[in-house]
Amino acid sequence: MAAVSAAIFTFSNSVIAQNSNKVARPMEDRNNVVDNTLDSLNKAKFARPVAGSSRKGDNPVLFLVGNSTMRTGTLGNGNNGQWGWGCFIDSYFDSEKITVENHALGGTSSRTFYERLWPDVLAGVRKGDWVIIELGHNDNGPYDSGRARASIPGTGKDTLHVTIKETGEKRIVYTYGEYMRRFINDVKARGAHPVLMSLTPRNAWADADSTVIERVDRTFGKWARQVAKQTKVPFIDLNEISARKFERFGKEKVKTMFYLDRIHTSEFGAKVNARSAVEGLRSLKNLGLAKYLLPETVDSVTGSSRSEGRPVVFTIGDSTVKNEDSDTDRMWGWGSVLAEYLDTTKVSVENHAMPGRSARTFVDEGRWDKVYEVLQPGDIVLIQFGHNDAGPINTGKERAELRGAGSESKVFKMQSTGRYQVVYTFGWYMRKFIMDAREKGAFPVLITHTPRNKFDNGLIESNADSFGAWTKEVAEATGVPCIDLNSLAGRTLQHIADEEGLKKVNAHFKRDHTHSSLLGARLNASIVAGELKGILESK
Repeated sequence: MAAVSAAIFTFSNSVIAQNSNKVARPMEDRNNVVDNTLDSLNKAKFARPVAGSSRKGDNPVLFLVGNSTMRTGTLGNGNNGQWGWGCFIDSYFDSEKITVENHALGGTSSRTFYERLWPDVLAGVRKGDWVIIELGHNDNGPYDSGRARASIPGTGKDTLHVTIKETGEKRIVYTYGEYMRRFINDVKARGAHPVLMSLTPRNAWADADSTVIERVDRTFGKWARQVAKQTKVPFIDLNEISARKFERFGKEKVKTMFYLDRIHTSEFGAKVNARSAVEGLRSLKNLGLAKYLLPETVDSVTGSSRSEGRPVVFTIGDSTVKNEDSDTDRMWGWGSVLAEYLDTTKVSVENHAMPGRSARTFVDEGRWDKVYEVLQPGDIVLIQFGHNDAGPINTGKERAELRGAGSESKVFKMQSTGRYQVVYTFGWYMRKFIMDAREKGAFPVLITHTPRNKFDNGLIESNADSFGAWTKEVAEATGVPCIDLNSLAGRTLQHIADEEGLKKVNAHFKRDHTHSSLLGARLNASIVAGELKGILESK
């Protein structure tokens, strides 16, 4: 089938040619999203890979066919803050054995992808390759006006002849199921292997009070499953796998899975869907594609101190929580000596803080995910950030967040990588830690960052107007306890300075005005432990 001119992507009004058969009305567009990606087809084609160009020798290629939930935006690079799951699934595959090409394009339906993009993709498909197909989000609206992208509902053999008013071009519209069958037959004819997936879930709940995500099992999910069964190809219910996770997350956390609207995922949501897709691939018996997946990594460190009946106290933060911690004459973090002040017959302590990290980079690097995955009811999570959360956002160390405790966000292009990323406020990341911990039944506690050895006119510096204030604001808004370590330790150091002089204060720090000596770490740990005891006793 020859490629079609980009001119047909700007339909406004058209006329349906009368034909003898009557077909079902098109699906209503419930997404309420204006997606202009298809208006930039030439730009999109330039940005998309040439089909099969990633192939290494005779290795197979995994082709991804889908819409904006698989590859968002014309360029698919996250410059609008939205990401598709196809941008992250490659990390699960062994690139020395198979390569992954994301040929999805936002705004496409099964019909428009098959008519306009599929010929170019199919040209690169060889024997032994794999093609994952996930389409349906845009198979709605008019058959012959606007974008004219609707397919006929169902899996039957109905057809509809239409004439496009602007171009006079005549088209035959098929059912959703027929387009799926055509994708499958084309792939099989090449000696390759098709896999059908149901749609990603939207941020849509059954009703205002419901804890149940809407499913597509009565429409596109059902039809895709039926076609897969008819044609004997693997089917993965991606909608169900991710929806179950969303229901466990709860409504507030699910909001963070999307960006700007209810259908297009943030990086967080895209990664959840990518993982769900991989879980679906692993679950299918004797699926040849699964042999190209990298082995699942097992974290044998995080949570390893757990024993029955003894919850774990996890600490996360920066170098003031965890440092070298190996010699009495070196820098120490208070998390590494916290166990000295707790009853370790009742709890264990694990310090998962990391020097140089902000709240944002602790999340970005996957460090929080490791803690989150092992949390159990009754665990305690002590959260202290702020020392590294100021400065440049997308230059230099690229670790700062937006200032404040609000819900603001902004897309930045990172200077070091050229990659686009949504950056939120400091308080947003604090709320994420809290939501995640509570979801697992753990008990989060916020802590203002340790005081610095900086005095002005004899008074120690305070963070009460910045990170301390934002930490306490989040704590109050979420009902989470807050240990004001900055003020409590600051008052102790101020007293030492007033009574014994700055030399005694200096002994609590090592090398600079921020990092603690063992003496300083123990001071901070003793305060945290004492405050924590009071918090737990008052629960």
